Amino acid sequence: MESVRKGIRSGDIEKDTYERLICAGCDEVLKSENDPDEIGTVRVCPACGAEWKEVG
Repeated sequence: MESVRKGIRSGDIEKDTYERLICAGCDEVLKSENDPDEIGTVRVCPACGAEWKEVG
């Protein structure tokens, strides 16, 4: 699982006009999964299941 920043730089993730993160392959808005025992948020594409970690 790579970070959200790396996903944006590689073109796997895009931002729309409202700064929402979108999976470039599926054109779906990424959903958030928060685990209270870990630092950061995992962003998941609901269509293809790809995951990116967002720290901070």
